[in-house]
This record gives sequence, C-alpha cells and structure tokens, in this order.
Amino acid sequence: MHRLSSRRSVSALLRLRGASPRAAAAAPAANTTTENDVRAGQCPAVPRGWCNVAGPSHSLNLKGSLVSGRRYESTAAAADGASPPPSAEKYEYQAEVSRLMDLIVNSLYSNKEVFLRELISNASDALDKLRFLSVTEPQLMKDGAVDLDIRIQTDKDNGIISITDTGIGMTRQELVDCLGTIAQSGTAKFLKAVKESKDSGSDSNLIGQFGVGFYSAFLVAERVVVSTKSPKSDKQYVWEGESNSSSYSVREETDPDKLIPRGTRLTLYLKNDDKGFAHPERIEKLVKNYSQFVSFPIYTWQEKGYTKEVEVDEDPAEAKQEGDDKAERKKKTKKVVEKYWDWELTNETQPIWLRNPKEVSTEEYNEFYKKTFNEYLDPLASSHFTTEGEVEFRSILYVPAVSSMGKEDIANPKTKNIRLYVKRVFISDDFDGELFPRYLSFVKGVVDSNDLPLNVSREILQESRIVRIMRKRLVRKAFDMILGISLSENREDYEKFWENYGKYLKLGCIEDRENHKRIGPLLRFFSSQSENEMISLDEYVENMKPEQKDIYFVAADSVTSAKNAPFLEKLLEKDLEVLFLVDPIDEVAIQNLKSYKEKDFVDISKEDLDLGDKDEEKEKVTKQEFGQTCDWIKKQLGDKVASVQISNRLSSSPCVLVSGKFGWSANMERLMKAQTVGDTSSLEFMRSRRVFEINPDHPIIKNLNAACKNSPDDEDALHAIDLLFDAALVSSGFTPDNPAQLGWKIYEMMGMALSGKWLPAAEVQSASVRSQTPGTLEAEIVEPVEAGSQK
Repeated sequence: MHRLSSRRSVSALLRLRGASPRAAAAAPAANTTTENDVRAGQCPAVPRGWCNVAGPSHSLNLKGSLVSGRRYESTAAAADGASPPPSAEKYEYQAEVSRLMDLIVNSLYSNKEVFLRELISNASDALDKLRFLSVTEPQLMKDGAVDLDIRIQTDKDNGIISITDTGIGMTRQELVDCLGTIAQSGTAKFLKAVKESKDSGSDSNLIGQFGVGFYSAFLVAERVVVSTKSPKSDKQYVWEGESNSSSYSVREETDPDKLIPRGTRLTLYLKNDDKGFAHPERIEKLVKNYSQFVSFPIYTWQEKGYTKEVEVDEDPAEAKQEGDDKAERKKKTKKVVEKYWDWELTNETQPIWLRNPKEVSTEEYNEFYKKTFNEYLDPLASSHFTTEGEVEFRSILYVPAVSSMGKEDIANPKTKNIRLYVKRVFISDDFDGELFPRYLSFVKGVVDSNDLPLNVSREILQESRIVRIMRKRLVRKAFDMILGISLSENREDYEKFWENYGKYLKLGCIEDRENHKRIGPLLRFFSSQSENEMISLDEYVENMKPEQKDIYFVAADSVTSAKNAPFLEKLLEKDLEVLFLVDPIDEVAIQNLKSYKEKDFVDISKEDLDLGDKDEEKEKVTKQEFGQTCDWIKKQLGDKVASVQISNRLSSSPCVLVSGKFGWSANMERLMKAQTVGDTSSLEFMRSRRVFEINPDHPIIKNLNAACKNSPDDEDALHAIDLLFDAALVSSGFTPDNPAQLGWKIYEMMGMALSGKWLPAAEVQSASVRSQTPGTLEAEIVEPVEAGSQK
C-alpha cells in the first residue's frame, strides 16, 4: 500500500477523477463534525454508538476500543515533513458493548464457579493495596479497629451473595474508571506505578492483571451492586449494573444502615438457575478449593450449633402416680441442639511452600499432603524447593505411598495430582501433560508462581518456553526425589515404590529419551543370579565379568520360563548374568533404552549372539562336518526357517529356534497376537526371520548327521527333523501353527518308544500281528470240484 505524500500527487489524482484541488480541499471542511458538536449530541451521519447522552447513567466503554466520538487528522505525513493528505483520517475501533459483555461472560470462562475465585482475588488485591499504601500514608488506616479480612454472607432463600472486604475501596471516579472501563485493570495500573516508584523496594503479591475478573460476577448474577468507601473520600458510592444492559449507574449511598467504615461490598443477585451457589456449604467448598491460601482471612457466614439440656414437660398421669414426693424426684431433661449463625474462618491452612524448607518438619509436610489431596497414608517422599532465574516458582512434590490410579490408567495423562497456584490462588488441576509427562503422572504436589502464561480466564496454562522450562525443572526434581528413595538404607521403601510405580518408569524409557540417564538407575529386574530379589542396572554392571562387553537379557512371561529357556545354557556355564524381562512392557522399554553406561543391551534369543569366545579354527572344522547336514535340514523345513546354523549358545539341548536381529522376539510375537485391537496384517510383516540352530555335540544331531550322509531320503530321519523343529518351536517360546498335529507326532513317537516295554511277550506278539494286519479279512467261498475234472 503506497502513501500519497505530496499535494502534487493529490492534485494529479484529482485531475484524473475530474475534480480540482481547491474543491477537494473545501469538501472535508464542509462535512467535518467538531468535537463540540459530538458532546452536544449533534452528530449527523455518525454511526450508532458514537453519541453519549449526558445523564445519571454512564455507558460502559472499552479502554482503547470504544469510539469516543473524536476524529483526528493523520500525523504520518507531517512527521515526514510534508502536509497531510486532506482525505487521511484516523478513527478508533468501535465495539458493541452489550455484545462484548456477552463474550466476556459466556465465552471467557469455562466454569461458572470461578466467579468466586475472581471476586475474592479482587478483594485480596484491595487489602494488599491498602496495606502497601499505608506504609507511606498512615492516615489511610485511621480506622485501626477494622481488621483486614474478607467476609462472605449468603441468603439461600432469596439467592443473594454478599462479599465484603476492608480494603482500599474506591472513589466515584475510580468506580467509573475501574468498573466502567472493560479490560482496565486497577491492579495492573497500581503495579506499574509501584515499579516506577524509586522508593519502592518491597514485593507485593497482587493477583489481578487483565481487568475482566469483576465481570465474572455476571456468570451467575443478573444484577450486581457494588457499595464502596475509600479512605480518601468522605462519601460512600454505589455502582449498579445488570447482565443484559450496556449501561450502569453510580450514586451516593444515603441509607445509614448500609454504610461501611472502609472497603467494598459486592452484592450479587443470582439468576434463577444459579441460586444453588447461595448455599453456605457450597460457598465454603469453593473458598477452600480456590482461595484456601489467600494471605488474608476469609470468613463465611455459617450455621452452627451447640448441645444443651432442657427440661421435659411431665405427663400429668405420671405425676399423679408418683405422689407428692417432688423434692426427692429429679426433673426430666433431654439434650437438644441449639442452632445459631456466626462467622467461621474458612482458609485455615497456611501455604507451607512459602516457608523456608529448613523450618518445616516432616509431620507438617505429611499433614499438608493429607489435607490437600485427601489422603490417609503418609507419602513415601517429598521435595520442597524454590526455583529462581528465568522462571521463578515454589513447589512441593510428593510420591504417594500407594497408587491411587488403576493399572489400566497408566497411559492416561490427565490427572488431578498437580495443583497450580498463581500468587496463592488456585488456578487448575486439570492438565494434559503440560507440567509433567504422563509417566510421572503419579507425582502429586503444588506449584505456585507469580508470573505464568495464563489465558485471560486464568484457567488454561498456555504453551510457551516458560512452561517448557518449568516442566523440565519439575521433572528433574521429581527424579531427584525418586533417586533419594532408591538410595535409602531401608530397601523396602524402594521395593514398595517399584511395586506401585515401576511400570510408569518403564513407560518413561519409551516416551522420554532425554531423561534416559535419569531413568536407568531407577530400573529393577530379576536375573539369572537373583531370581527372588530384583537388582538394579548398577548392580548388574558391577557383577559383570572383565571380558563381558554387553548386558544380556531374555524376555519371557515368567521367571520360571526365563530361567529354563534353552538360550541360557552356554551363558550359565560361563557364569554370565542374564536379566529376566518378565513384564510385558520390559522388552520395549529396554529396546528404547538401548544402552546403559556404554554397555549395549543384547537379546540372547536373537541371532548372531557373540559371547566373546570365538574359536575360528574349531568353527571351520565344525562347519565342514555339519555343513551338508544344515543344508539337508533346511531343504526339509523349507520356508519355515530362514537358515540352519551351528549354535554357540547350546550345551544340553539339541536345537533352538532364534529370532532375526531386527524383528520381533518370540515373547513380543506372543504379546502382539494377544492385543485386543492389534492389526493382524502387521503380524506377518513384523514377524522376524527364524533361524534354526543345532548343537553339533548332541547325540540326536550326530545321528541326523549320519543319516544325511548315508540315507538322506529315509522317512524316519525326515520325520525326526519335523518333530525336532516343532519341539524347538515350543521350547523357544513360539506358538505352533497346528498344535493338534504336533500332539499326534508326539503320540506316535511315544508309541514307538514304549511299544512292548512293560507288556508280556504273548500280548506283544498279538499286538504286533494286529498292528501289521491292515484290516478284517473276509472268507472266500470255494465251490466243490469233482476229482479228476478240470475247470
């Protein structure tokens, strides 16, 4: 967009349009409406919303948004040293006030109950301002008998809530400026003045920042009345507005019964659908949830009761029977509850995270944890810290003694375990992984910061670099706390932790690669040398042989299956420790962890296992002797295996079936088949190549080697290869495709092996004859033939 910056350009343009420069200069002057005309209400051809008729009520206006009826000439050209174009005019944005109020009330806040949090925060700010200003202006606190507090009274029958504070109050002009101007924050303005003051070195804990918190009252109220008395003024003023109106009224309070010594009283006349908020129990619950840690006492008007004894009127018939012995007879009484209304302190719990950690005892931490999170057991550990620098916040984190979530909720990132506060005011506990990753979702705690990137409703934590830094520091502190449990002298503490939260940390191996170095020392597994007690990876590394380069593991469904797997035979002979991964998530977690302290994890159920004891000369001789046998077995098995190789991991078993290097292991294949929503088409794709390894020192393999050389087409030898493969399939953890067929093969072999072993010789011969007879023989009918005749 180009700017016309000289009269010559304007004149040239006007000539093209058929108008003279002089006529063009005269035209704006004839149509311009002056500021005085606007104030007098004479504004022809001015759009709706510009005029403001003087009267007792004032129109709500947007700071920097509503048009004030003024029009300014552009100064851009003058700044460049040239005359401004006569057609360049500057306007302010217009806004429909009623529509804007509707947006604030119905679109800004997702939960109606936050209105009380916002109004209490405003009251707290008013008290803070008074306390701050009274340091330099003691006369503001001339009513010394008035305590700095907030009081909330309800009328559930009529649906009225009254919130009164003894803070700084407002003058008439401040009422118009603060409540009559949407998005103007008196607190933000005050903080700016404080920061600009050279004499101010103190830190004030004011909450407000956006200037729309007051209007949250219209979430539940159809009419709001604000009565306020400032110590700077001798008069008390009343502001009144309705939810569906774009105007408000300000008047002086003349009723002596409604006068207050100092401060502000908000009276909310609730809508019919929201009168439930006027119940004292509901108000008390909201105060404890959102404003429990506000630095000023909050009192709510509650119904109380005490027990007393009262005399019971006697029955005339009973009195006549007892006679005249009234002196000795005791009067009958009963206990009744006498009810009355009185103020009750609601925010009794103090925010211990603001105190020095050295001054807080373990009992206080535990008590705060139980009260805040409704727990009955002491936590396993706690961490109280303050972070300073680019992001400043205070926090207390806890590890619960028992997981409050079911094991099926391990993948649910949404928990209510972290309570976020901004300047001691509760903001939210509904997070979707912003502060903690889901594998640490079991950690409970509070986080309090004075400056967080919140949206205007102060309900949503916006994604930003500050949040990422805060998340990183919280995660680091959580790991330090868990590491402290693992290093505890009481080993049972970490065993209890691992029983409840071990799966969470394994999930962290999969999802958080940045923290692998922090997760690794916390992992625990069974092993071939520790079948009853879990060991850490540090303990495994310490027990490694000097020549051992890798960390060996095998995955199975139980410790019993793992320790009896044929893959371990040679490793057990060499006294090499093998980790047993018996949890379904273990294998995936270790595969993502990849290594620990520069030691790679090696699955001993996969091909190309290197135990560091290769003898090339011996291998060469063995391959020459059994190479033909391997090819013969591969020909018989066909596509069932990718290859047949000589094994270096077997000592007592004749053969084993190992997985390919990059596919699923037998354990993983079993788990993936069991998935409810698993994709069956991916099973064939991800199923690894299978390698059939034989033990050349085993008698069965030696017999097959002889059969290969002498009679390779012998049916018994070929049948033995099939049975050997099926046996290796089962012992290696795979599932046979046809279990029934495998069963019949075993029965047949058993029949051959047990044939006649315990039976008498006659029965053995009879059974042998019956087995050799193919079927029932039918008698042949032969006709008689005469002797000497030929037929």
